[in-house]
Amino acid sequence: MAATETARLLSGLTASARAKLPTRFGDFDVVGFTTAEGAEFAALVKGDVAGKSGVPVRLHSECFTGDVMGSLKCDCRDQLEAALTFLGRAERGAVVYLRQEGRGIGLVNKVRAYALQDDGLDTVQANQALGFDDDLRRYDEAAEAVKALGIESVVLMTNNPSKIEGLRLAGVPVVGTLPVRTPRNKHNAFYLETKKEKSGHLL
Repeated sequence: MAATETARLLSGLTASARAKLPTRFGDFDVVGFTTAEGAEFAALVKGDVAGKSGVPVRLHSECFTGDVMGSLKCDCRDQLEAALTFLGRAERGAVVYLRQEGRGIGLVNKVRAYALQDDGLDTVQANQALGFDDDLRRYDEAAEAVKALGIESVVLMTNNPSKIEGLRLAGVPVVGTLPVRTPRNKHNAFYLETKKEKSGHLL
């Protein structure tokens, strides 16, 4: 997608800006999106994805503690870096980085959930104790971003069946999956087991 096409509007989502972004994982383009409500998120794009089928795509939900601060309580940063490493070596692909901290409950509530986990609750129980469902994330905006990039179908890089279902319900064909396997540690083993047993993650 050329710079002259970055104002493409699709169902209230605008691809507002695009620029080159060299990273430690390889050379990407960064595309900034603005929703109809004014919220912003971005995607990293490797190579030419417009009009292509079977494009490797990672939908990654924001994790301040893991992605930025290197927390060992989750596997978020490990999954993000695994996806970027894979795409850095691939011909094409994308990571759509979604602003859905704490599986959609927000950063402060996520910290509150962490405190409950310190007292013995698992990640699902902690969210529920705060009055939330275990996962409030949505993938309709991610689907619109995939469409705005011109991707015809995706091979989704995920362990989470909800992401597969979310994209398909929003009209994005998912023609395959690539599991994102990362090492466990003593701090996240219980968290990962909970995701497998209670949320159906393919771990």
